[in-house]
Amino acid sequence: MTRQEPARFLRSAPTMAHPGGRLLVLRGADIHVLAPDGWIHLGHTKPAGATWLTADQAEQWCRDAGLPAAVLDSVPT
Repeated sequence: MTRQEPARFLRSAPTMAHPGGRLLVLRGADIHVLAPDGWIHLGHTKPAGATWLTADQAEQWCRDAGLPAAVLDSVPT
């Protein structure tokens, strides 16, 4: 049985469309962005201006965005 890679969360730089930034996650070598319909694979490179978040900060980001913190548990492997 293989152990799942830990998820590390990031917030993208603010934009006009997303003033609070977008929630990103790095798992292994893959970066995903949280979209209205779930996690979407973004690539393998951390976007410029993205900052690291703790798990608590990622949960707070979800609350601020009106999303359940459970989305953090549904990160693709």
